[in-house]
Amino acid sequence: MITLKKEDGPADLDGVTHLSIGVSWDPTGGSSGGVMGVLRRKTGTDLDLIAIAMQGADPVRLAGLDSLDPMGNGSVVHSGDNQTGRGDGDDETVTVEFARVPENITSIVFVAAAYKKGSSFQKARNISFKVYDASGGSSQQVADIWPSLLSSDNGCAVAKAVRVGGSWKLEVINVTGKIKQGDEHALMRFAISK
Repeated sequence: MITLKKEDGPADLDGVTHLSIGVSWDPTGGSSGGVMGVLRRKTGTDLDLIAIAMQGADPVRLAGLDSLDPMGNGSVVHSGDNQTGRGDGDDETVTVEFARVPENITSIVFVAAAYKKGSSFQKARNISFKVYDASGGSSQQVADIWPSLLSSDNGCAVAKAVRVGGSWKLEVINVTGKIKQGDEHALMRFAISK
C-alpha cells in the first residue's frame, strides 16, 4: 500500500497495477432559499474529472467529457459523466492499468474542472478527490485530497502519474487555477502547466 501527501513528494507505485482517482461533490443551492434554491439543488452542479495522457510536453489523449476509453485498449478508462453530484461515493472515476499504457505516454495528469458553462467549484460543496490502489481486484484508498473552499477557481490539477524507466510514480499536485469554460485547449494547457 502507498500513502500520499503533497508534502511527501512523488510516491513509487511499485506493485500497483491499477490506480483509480475519483471525484465526489455535493450540489448546493448556494445561499438562496425559496424556489431558486430548490431548482439549483435539483439540477446539481457539474464538475468533470479528466485524465490527460502526455507524450513529453504534448497532450495526446483525453479521458473524460465524451471520451471514456481514449487509448482504445482499456489502459485509461473514465466511468462516465455525472452532471449533478447526487448519490453516494465517487461521482466520476478514472482508472489506469499501467501495463497497458502505451510506451510513448510519459505521464498522465488528472484534472477536475467546472468545465461546462454555468458550473463552478463555488456551486459545489464537499469536493473531494480520492486516490485508490485498485490492484488485485479490490480498491484501497491511499489518499484523500481536498481543495480549498475559498478558491474562486474552476480547475484543480489533482495528481500526476509519471513514467520513470519501467515503473511509475504518483505525485499529489492539488493546485487550482482558472480554465476557460468549454475550451478543451485551455483545459490541456492547464494540465501542461502543472
